[in-house]
Amino acid sequence: MRAMILAAGRGERMRPLTDHLPKPLLEVGGQPLIVWHLKRLARAGFRDVIINHAWLGACIEAVLGHGGQFGLRLHYSPETEALETAGGIARALPFFENRPFLVINGDVWCDWDPAGARQWQATLERRGALAGLLMVSNPAHRPDGDFLPLSVPAGQAWFPLVLRADDTRAHTLTFAGIGVYQPALFEGIGPDTRQPLAPLLRQAMTQQGVIGWRHEGDWVDVGTPARLTALNTRLSQARHAGYTLL
Repeated sequence: MRAMILAAGRGERMRPLTDHLPKPLLEVGGQPLIVWHLKRLARAGFRDVIINHAWLGACIEAVLGHGGQFGLRLHYSPETEALETAGGIARALPFFENRPFLVINGDVWCDWDPAGARQWQATLERRGALAGLLMVSNPAHRPDGDFLPLSVPAGQAWFPLVLRADDTRAHTLTFAGIGVYQPALFEGIGPDTRQPLAPLLRQAMTQQGVIGWRHEGDWVDVGTPARLTALNTRLSQARHAGYTLL
């Protein structure tokens, strides 16, 4: 299985920190945020990873290079203008050789083990689903969540995801920005078309084509300077306490 890290965003909410540095290169716990993802992917047995970029993308390539220092082969998908999530994935689609693939948002920090993506792939193929999403409890900045998980039999790790109604938001979960996708989800999107991911997921949900897994571990949407500072403080405390962070 191959993987993609989304790193093309401008990081407007992070300004002025992102005026001269792309958000994935902001330091978290002593290393660039994107390096956490790369190290976890390598530990999970991934070898080929593609990174899309737009804003200050040359900086990302200069810092990460070909990926040998991480035990990876890094590839890049430069975008003149950020194509949004689905557009960026569609542009890189040939890289995945028509097989299911893992995508990770470059601006999240999460202790989920990417090795689980291979089990997700098997479940997607068995169920005929187009997407499998990592779901987390709703954070304070997103209290309404994204999607509604349906109840499942005891002992089953995955669950179908559906659109929430206004009166069911208390039972929703938030999409963590980590998912495994079938290439068919992105069929029909031109290679340089701006296209968000959410409409594709909503459409697939109407056909019971999206399933989820709940993550009970650590996850942070590192979207603002305040959240970046809070995460750095917490990771520093954990490191001094002797906890292993990877």
